[in-house]
Amino acid sequence: MTAHYGFTATLTAGPGGGDRLVELLLTGLDEGAPGSSEHCVVYLVSRSASDPDVVHVTEGWTSEEDHHRIFAGEAARAIVARIGGLLAKEAEYTDYVPVYGKAAF
Repeated sequence: MTAHYGFTATLTAGPGGGDRLVELLLTGLDEGAPGSSEHCVVYLVSRSASDPDVVHVTEGWTSEEDHHRIFAGEAARAIVARIGGLLAKEAEYTDYVPVYGKAAF
């Protein structure tokens, strides 16, 4: 499948909360979670090299509609709600339209 919609999110945890934030975001790949959907073709969690409490998430989806539909589900809403309690400030989002690239893990 090809990603036709995507975004990056920069999330800043409260002091010392970066590990917990990463753990929680990685549950997004569990069976039944948004990242395990066939419509999610990229789900990458990264940390800032200079600040362990800053976490970046890159997602690529088959379509914007698929992303919104999956994130309207209970599993996604539960993760988002749990993330909110860890953040020191509002998450920053940038949406994009993927052109081409590669992801291999």
